[in-house]
Amino acid sequence: MKKVIFTATILLWQMVMGLTPAEWRSQSIYFLLTDRFGRTDNSVTANCNVDDRAYCGGTWQGIINQLDYIQGMGFTAIWITPVTKQLPQDTGYGMAYHGYWQQDIYDVNDHHGTSDDLLALSKALHARGMYLMVDVVANHMGYAGAGNTVDYSVFTPFSSSSYFHPYCLISNYNDQSNVENCWLGDTTVSLPDLDTTQNSVQTIWNDWIADLVTKYSIDGLRIDTVKHVQKSFWPGFNDAAGVYAVGEIFDGNPAYTCDYQNYMDGVLNYPIYYPLLRAFQSSSGSISDLYNMVGTVASSCADSTLLGNFIENHDNPRFPSYTSDYSQAKNVISFLFLSDGIPIVYAGQEQHYSGGHDPANREAVWLSGYSTTAELYQHIATTNKIRKAAVAADSSYITSKNVPFYQDSHTLAMKKGSGSSPVITVLSNAGSSGSSYTLYLGGSGYSSGTKLMEMHTCTSITVDSSGKIAVPMVSGLPRVLIPASSVSNSGLCGSSVPSATATQTTTATTTGAGCTQATALPVLFKELVTTVYGQDIYISGSISQLGNWDTSQAIALSSSSYTASNPLWQTTITLPVGTTFQYKFLKKTTGSSTVTWESDPNRSYTVPTGCTGATATVAASWK
Repeated sequence: MKKVIFTATILLWQMVMGLTPAEWRSQSIYFLLTDRFGRTDNSVTANCNVDDRAYCGGTWQGIINQLDYIQGMGFTAIWITPVTKQLPQDTGYGMAYHGYWQQDIYDVNDHHGTSDDLLALSKALHARGMYLMVDVVANHMGYAGAGNTVDYSVFTPFSSSSYFHPYCLISNYNDQSNVENCWLGDTTVSLPDLDTTQNSVQTIWNDWIADLVTKYSIDGLRIDTVKHVQKSFWPGFNDAAGVYAVGEIFDGNPAYTCDYQNYMDGVLNYPIYYPLLRAFQSSSGSISDLYNMVGTVASSCADSTLLGNFIENHDNPRFPSYTSDYSQAKNVISFLFLSDGIPIVYAGQEQHYSGGHDPANREAVWLSGYSTTAELYQHIATTNKIRKAAVAADSSYITSKNVPFYQDSHTLAMKKGSGSSPVITVLSNAGSSGSSYTLYLGGSGYSSGTKLMEMHTCTSITVDSSGKIAVPMVSGLPRVLIPASSVSNSGLCGSSVPSATATQTTTATTTGAGCTQATALPVLFKELVTTVYGQDIYISGSISQLGNWDTSQAIALSSSSYTASNPLWQTTITLPVGTTFQYKFLKKTTGSSTVTWESDPNRSYTVPTGCTGATATVAASWK
């Protein structure tokens, strides 16, 4: 099945349930520390001294305020730091602004907002067809003090020492038992280690994660400190969540890290992170180590297409702290998006932030002014479009394994996708001072005469008689080649992005490779609106199929998929292609003649063109 999504400038609610691992493969993730991304007051000057390790004022509402900025780079999901209530003290290591020192798993961190604010963030994302990933911690709680002085009564619901492993600090990371059964932290801030082998602890966590995902319509999880919990805990936790989970195993050994993918959906790609950093942090970096690790990860992990790719996060120094070169930064970003796995960009990376070790790498993004003209912001937006074009053009692209097929001292070439028409990515660590030359690339899988497009320079290239591609290299910049026939509708190289009217999200679904243009399309109207018993939702509009604004002729929506957390009403109406009309939703109450219309202005819609068998979807929420 092939889905073609027409996304407007202003999008209303698109109904979203938690995504499966397979659905996460095609997403791209923007990771942010809630406290450091956006403020409710929209300030871009509010002070945030990272060395203070204090709350700087970021909130869930502040994230909502800046979703245009995130979506402008093409991201389809955000990952936010933990939402649970934290220890309140200002410790020797500062405050728990980051979210990893929790004390009450049933309450939210009020520094970041209310429970309603968190739900509003979920709804705002879903209204744009975007998704929410939440960071969770099952390994430990947080306490301001030494481990032998913990007052366990401050923890909810783990209010007794009987829930925890006996106090001992981890002393040997080569001893897995020591890693799992002893505690992280130190005598300033201890992280009491839960005994997750206990059935009572497992039940609490599994019930909690199921409720959290349901309450806030969470689509995916990032799980902290996975290697500090016994592996047998994770399948039940992942299953209870019912959504894709990607775990943090802070270790670059593929044999060690990849094994955890046998217990949860995905893992953060630390095995690639280290050789990727080493390859591009200087012009003398080892391309061969990265070349070899790509193959090792593909063979060692259960499914390398479900790994989380990154080059920056809040635990590791930012890439520009190693090299200020923009070309090298663009190359590592291109690798994240165009190799196996789900690309993850850390907030501030698009602004070329250069903070080193924690806390320097936890800068406030608002101090950048959310510049959308920043060089890396634009590069990320372009690279996201290239990846989306590849996914749209080749149904096997996202599940095909990335294959490195050329290397030299400065260059790595990879191919990903179907054997006859893969996406070719050429990366260089030469840096901005790199020379201009033509790389004659063989072994791509393309036959002589095939027409390709280099997507950064929009250079048309024809594979020569010997099967080689003449790739124009300059200033150490990345190059990406796709079949010329796949460029249309990518929004790149003079093509346009298919669009609908500015007030809805329209999705057309077709089957098969061919397309017979339909003269009429079924239009599925989805409306999110909370109702009480006896209330029903209708749609009325300016055309006869919608009753010509006569409420007695309005079309009823079905509540068959309605739940308290996702109050969905929907109906399907077949309309001629090209029909333009206005419409509104309204409420009727059984036994009453009162009709309640949603607020002005009227909604507008034009039925898009589509293939026979397609369905257009208009998703909205009550206003």
